[in-house]
Amino acid sequence: MLDHLGIQVADLTASKAFYDAVLAPLGAKRMMEFPGVAGYGVTKPDFWLGPVTIDVVQREVHVAFSAADRATVIAFHEAGVAFGAEVLHAPRLFPEYHPDYFGAFLRDPDGNNVEAVCHLPAP
Repeated sequence: MLDHLGIQVADLTASKAFYDAVLAPLGAKRMMEFPGVAGYGVTKPDFWLGPVTIDVVQREVHVAFSAADRATVIAFHEAGVAFGAEVLHAPRLFPEYHPDYFGAFLRDPDGNNVEAVCHLPAP
């Protein structure tokens, strides 16, 4: 359904450093950059960061990135911890979502809830 998603960030440099770190284990990287914006993806930039453009209180956004397997979710979490991100939920099963939902949740520099999730059963 979604082609791409962009979120506004207060400090583009800090956000790029965070997303460079946590998206690398997922196979994603910064693919495009224009003045004031950065696009991340695996085959095309489908997640974008841009500057805050309106003077209102920003609300928390939840973004979940697909992980190929549970080890990748764990690597995402470890990259976030190494970066110094707040851990919202360490990697684990969330059976309340479905029996094989394995995810980890971090807080990005703007306070957003960023997740890596794998929907596959354990090997």
